[in-house]
Amino acid sequence: MSSSREKILSTIRQALTNKVPVPFETNADSVFQPASEELELEFAENFTKLQGKFCYCNSNQELIENLNELATIRKWTNIYCVENSLKQTLQTQGFTNFTATDLKECNASITTCESLIARTGSILLSSASQSGRTVSVYAPVHICIAYTSQLIYDIKDGLSLLKNKYQNNIPSLITLATGPSRTADIEKTLVVGVHGPKEVFCFLVND
Repeated sequence: MSSSREKILSTIRQALTNKVPVPFETNADSVFQPASEELELEFAENFTKLQGKFCYCNSNQELIENLNELATIRKWTNIYCVENSLKQTLQTQGFTNFTATDLKECNASITTCESLIARTGSILLSSASQSGRTVSVYAPVHICIAYTSQLIYDIKDGLSLLKNKYQNNIPSLITLATGPSRTADIEKTLVVGVHGPKEVFCFLVND
């Protein structure tokens, strides 16, 4: 073994044996202020600040009415949904615009989510719950249906829920959707919808 390599390994062994104290607090909870209002309001405010479109529904029936109205106004006839249980539930209750069989031909996609992050206005998604990696990304419009019981305050709370839910079978993809896709790479001009959906809707249902 060369002398230089031995010196490096010796330094590493010494560092592992004699740990250097961290020069800052390890608990980051104090960095963020606790929720100052109801989670529904905080999520709605932060989500809409990021150009998300938010709709609160008092019941599943009101959800269906709002979905039908939105589809009529936008003239959406090809809506894609890969989650069979969600699709069947919406169809049974009166929303029947699911004619798209491929993401390439759809006007919009509908998914559920793992949770809603109030502090950042983000939608927490996973490849397990949403049955894939592409539905919330490739469609021109993403519609998320969530319930008030899925509201949590911070990202760490969402990750804890995922860990408890899936145990040793953590999904291969966990992602945060924080408003429509955007980039300012070109001349620092903000462009929406380049790498993902141009619009993101969240229908929050009171359960």
